[in-house]
Amino acid sequence: MKNTRIILFLFLFAAESAYSQKVNLDSSNLIPNKVSMQIDHSQGESIVRVVKDPIIKEADEPTFVRIKNINFKNGIIEVEVLSRLLPTASPTDRGFIGLAFRINETSSKFESIYIRPTNGRAEDQVRRNHSIQYFSFPDYKYERLRKENPEKYETYADMGLNEWIKMKIEIKGSQAKLFLNKDKQPSLIVNDLKQGADISGAIGLFVDVGTEGYFRNLKITPSN
Repeated sequence: MKNTRIILFLFLFAAESAYSQKVNLDSSNLIPNKVSMQIDHSQGESIVRVVKDPIIKEADEPTFVRIKNINFKNGIIEVEVLSRLLPTASPTDRGFIGLAFRINETSSKFESIYIRPTNGRAEDQVRRNHSIQYFSFPDYKYERLRKENPEKYETYADMGLNEWIKMKIEIKGSQAKLFLNKDKQPSLIVNDLKQGADISGAIGLFVDVGTEGYFRNLKITPSN
């Protein structure tokens, strides 16, 4: 009986591990959407540099690198991100970087959670409270969410520019939870994703204005 339990455990562990997918970050697997993209393989791993098209002036737009052949609904998305401010960044730019998910075929609808690393260690507490942001394109950008539901879709977490930060987003139905680095508790919980519970779609590496964003170690674990 003991041996049977061990075999069953190993089988379930292997099945779960096999279902997790580390995404190959190379040009054959990535589609830039309103961004420029460069891939660096020099350090033995793929690092994707992403910069928003400067023509796009509005915030919270579909400015991401789309991952090919992904139709994601529920599960876990993990990635390491690092952001820097571009030389052209304005004083109000915050190093915006994160993930888009459930992106439709035309990139005209999606959900997103991103971070503002310059806010995490600001001396102004109000800025600190805006370190993490959820938004839903096209109807629920950060300005509307902040006006209609202050503090509900953004929060504080410790973070900074020019450092690798692990983002893990757990998505199930209409709920999304963001975990940062090795934290066991989520930094942000969204219980009412605006696109609804039954939507699926692509995943994207998201940046916004003034940001030089870097991404590595993207892993996707789908679930029912």
